[in-house]
Amino acid sequence: MFASPAVLRRNGILGMNERNVGLIGKFNPRSRFPLVDDKLQTKKAAQAQGIPVPELYDVVEFQYEVRDVIGRLEPLQSFVIKPTQGSGGKGILVITGRDGEGYVKSSGQVVEAEYVRRHLSNVLAGLHSLGGRNDKAMLEAMIDFDPYLASYSHEGVPDLRVIVFKGVPVMAMMRCATHASDGKANLHQGAVGVGLDIGSGKAVAAVQHGNLCYQHPDTGASFEALEIPGWPQVLELAARCVEMTGMEYLGADIVLDRQRGPTLLELNARPGLSIQVANQAGLRHRLARAREIAAAATDNAQKIELARQAFTVVS
Repeated sequence: MFASPAVLRRNGILGMNERNVGLIGKFNPRSRFPLVDDKLQTKKAAQAQGIPVPELYDVVEFQYEVRDVIGRLEPLQSFVIKPTQGSGGKGILVITGRDGEGYVKSSGQVVEAEYVRRHLSNVLAGLHSLGGRNDKAMLEAMIDFDPYLASYSHEGVPDLRVIVFKGVPVMAMMRCATHASDGKANLHQGAVGVGLDIGSGKAVAAVQHGNLCYQHPDTGASFEALEIPGWPQVLELAARCVEMTGMEYLGADIVLDRQRGPTLLELNARPGLSIQVANQAGLRHRLARAREIAAAATDNAQKIELARQAFTVVS
């Protein structure tokens, strides 16, 4: 049975219209959208600020380059192809190894060179991009993610989404890839969303397809025991992205690399609202408190400390 609008509002649930008009439209300047919507621009801006990002191997811009790209990939055992203007995990191809002349996807499927070429061609044609515009393809290094998280994801890399408002982290979740999601950390495709306590980085709740779950459907790992290592550094990286972009309301997607620690994957100027389901809590009350924190704090460190105190729900 669906809750009434009055009940949702009382529980602090943020809706799509309120997000679009009251947050994105009000606090995110249109002139800054290209920096966030284009992953290549985001990467360059992050590097200029000393924010860790995955290594960039190559960029494919034109269709005539596609036929020769296999030769450029020859030295690489693993890589990730991403559309620079993709969203929701669309168009991401993860190659984890080689099998003779074939390429091994994160699911274990072996594909031929022509499959990779066709995927690149589709990316350039805008098949996976915002608005269907012609696009570029980035070839990046695979994340060597923290082994502590290995049992919480299947056939893919788990990532962290932190929503930040005025430099204050307000809500976070981990997105865990599953076989159903084809190794992608995309909740709409069947990944598990695990709400994370802002104070401690511990799991609050976990959902798959909107339903509560208590263990990973493929690995059996219990989400109740989850606590993100290096949590203060994760929040610090997310908060720095506000200054980097000039946007006050955004989602930072972060991975935990074995060597680099928290590493920025991408930013989202229109972060989705399913994070409320994963946390079993609404954003509206936290956003109001975040405005108070931002007004009172003198720097990012204080904003983060006050946020950790204000939004702690797990002891």
